[in-house]
Amino acid sequence: MSTTNTTAEPARITWQEDGQTRSALWHSESGWAPPQRIVIADDQLTADAAYRLARNGTGILWRGDFHNARQLLTALGRRVDRGRHAPTTDLAAAFRRYRSEALRRAQLLGLLLVPLDADYTVPLRRAPDVRRACTETYGPATAASVTALRELVGVIGAHEWRTTGVDVPALGARIHPHYGVFSPVRGEYLDLVHTAPLPPARGATAGGSEAEAGSSAAPATAFDIGTGTGVIAALLARRGIRHVVGTDQEPRALACARENIERLGLAGTVEIIRADLFPAGRADLVVCNPPWIPASAVTATDFAVYDPDSRMLRGFLSGLADHLEVAGEGWLVLSDIAEHLGLRSRGELLDLIEDAGLEVVARLDTKPVHGRAADASDPLHAARSKETTSLWRLRAASAPAFPASPPGAR
Repeated sequence: MSTTNTTAEPARITWQEDGQTRSALWHSESGWAPPQRIVIADDQLTADAAYRLARNGTGILWRGDFHNARQLLTALGRRVDRGRHAPTTDLAAAFRRYRSEALRRAQLLGLLLVPLDADYTVPLRRAPDVRRACTETYGPATAASVTALRELVGVIGAHEWRTTGVDVPALGARIHPHYGVFSPVRGEYLDLVHTAPLPPARGATAGGSEAEAGSSAAPATAFDIGTGTGVIAALLARRGIRHVVGTDQEPRALACARENIERLGLAGTVEIIRADLFPAGRADLVVCNPPWIPASAVTATDFAVYDPDSRMLRGFLSGLADHLEVAGEGWLVLSDIAEHLGLRSRGELLDLIEDAGLEVVARLDTKPVHGRAADASDPLHAARSKETTSLWRLRAASAPAFPASPPGAR
C-alpha cells in the first residue's frame, strides 16, 4: 500500500531588516497568511502612524518595549472602534455588520507582530515568560517565529484560564479550558443539564421518581456530543449515569476533556473519544450543546459559537433517533439568539425536529445572566436582552410515552 505525505510546510514570514532578508515561522491560529509588507517599529511609532500602516495592510514587527506594544494594541483598538456603526433595530443587518466589523478589527489588530525565539522567549524589553503558554497552544518549539501580538495575548489569557479554571457551581468543581475550547462561563445552560429530570432507567416503572429509586433510577448510558471541555459529560456522571461517552473532533478539545475528567476523578465513568457527532451504539440519554448561531466561522475561536448552515444541529437531530435506546431521550441545549437575529426561525427548528422523526417531551427555559445581556451599548443588545436558553427534551416519535415531569422530579 502506498502512502502520500500531505503534511503542509509550515508558513513563513519574510522581511527586510538592517539591510538583510530575514524570515521565521509564522503562527496564526486563525489560519491567516502573513502580511506581505513588513516594517520594523519600536517605541517611537505613534498610534496614528500604526493605524495608517495597518489600514494599508502593512505588518508592524515590534522591536521596542513589550508593555508599550500592549498599550499600542489598545490604542489601535480604540481607533478601529471609532468607525463602528450605531445600533439599529434591523437585527439581521446589525448582526451582519457586527460580524464584518469584528473581522475587520481582528485583521487590523493582527498586523502588530512580535517575535518569538526558538524556545518561545519574547526578545523584547519587559516581556513576560510565555514559554509554557506557547507550548500549550503551539506545541514544542522548533525554531524562531513571529505571531500577532493580539494572538499572543489570547494565548497568555488561555494559559491563565487553563491554570486557574472556571468555577462551575452545578458541578461543584472547576473546569480548566484549553486555548480554542469553549469555556463554560455561562452557567445557566449547565444548570439546565443539572436539574432536568433524567429519562427513566431501563426496566424502571414509568411513573417512578428519582427520589423514590435513588441513584439506581439514573439511566445506564449517556452520550455527550461535542464534549468540548467535558463539563456536560462530568455533570451527567455526577448525576449517577454509570457510563458516559463524550465525543469531539478537535484534538485540543479531546485533550482538554480528558484532562478535566482525570482531574475530577471520573475517568472510570467517562470515556472521551474522537468522533464526528455520535459514537457507535445507543444510549439512554444523548446530550448536545451545539454552537448557537448558524453563521460562518472566521477565526480559530469562532467554531465554539458559530455553526455554519447549522451543520452540527442538523447532524445531531437527524442521527438522534438511531442512537437512542427505547424510551431514551435526547437533550438539545440551544439559545434562541438566532431567532432574534433573524437567522433561524422557531418554525425551522421545529421542522428539523419533526423531519428527524422526533417529538418534544418538554422544554426547560432560563434567561442569561452574563453582562452583555444588560449592556445597552452592545450592537446586538436588542437581541441579547430577549434571549432565552432552552433544554429541549426529545424522543423518537415512536418511543413509549412517559410523563414529561415524573412525580418527585426536580
